[in-house]
Amino acid sequence: MSTYSLHRGSAPLLISLPHDGSDIPAAIAGRMLPTARRSVDTDWHVGRLYEPLARALGASLLRPVASRYVVDLNRPADGQALYPGRRETGLVSTIGFDGEPLYRDGEEPAADEIQQRINEFWHPYHGALSQELERLRAAHGRVVLWEGHSIRSRVPMLFDGQLPDINVGTADGASCTPALQQRLQAALEKQSRYSFVVNGRFKGGYITRHYGRPGTGIDAVQLELAQLNYMDEDSFEYDEAKAARLQETIAGLLDQCLA
Repeated sequence: MSTYSLHRGSAPLLISLPHDGSDIPAAIAGRMLPTARRSVDTDWHVGRLYEPLARALGASLLRPVASRYVVDLNRPADGQALYPGRRETGLVSTIGFDGEPLYRDGEEPAADEIQQRINEFWHPYHGALSQELERLRAAHGRVVLWEGHSIRSRVPMLFDGQLPDINVGTADGASCTPALQQRLQAALEKQSRYSFVVNGRFKGGYITRHYGRPGTGIDAVQLELAQLNYMDEDSFEYDEAKAARLQETIAGLLDQCLA
């Protein structure tokens, strides 16, 4: 069984949702604490948010099956920290966003298991991502990689206070052209429904930083959404009305990628 799904579109836009999966294989879940088995730090429902938008635009859509607790696809395979000096979860994390352990004492994965997970889940996803980017770039000359993420609005281990509603990351401008970043910022400035920041706490993870090479025809942008804008953060229940409003704003941003 494949560890990811890929819908191939025709537009020069690939939407990657590396934390959309929530499945934890039984052999791993059996060693985890009960709260961890719920995969609470999943980017809940981002696939549901983005799928109709991707199909309407003719964009490609890449989604994993497994939870970020199995392996974090938005981390480098060598486990290097994304934000050195800050406490954060890792490639195969042993803590959640609340700082609490995921595994029972003595049940954490060893080095050989970590490598097995990288081989089974990380490499296939990145192989598909790379191949799809190359296919679209060959067809169009340029392509935008859109990294779709979401997170609870308050995560004290990662940031102080409440996160802005919309968080655009371009690795401080390195992962996309200045023109694209300016178009995205201008689109957000024209709306008043959501608070936003560009290159704030979330500047873009490994995928944005690694694949975003505007000089070679690949622009990469990460969008981190505060989950309260489309779901209940306690029950994880999707809110259709809130989501529909948010989809309008996301659609406007994706339009700028194809402008």
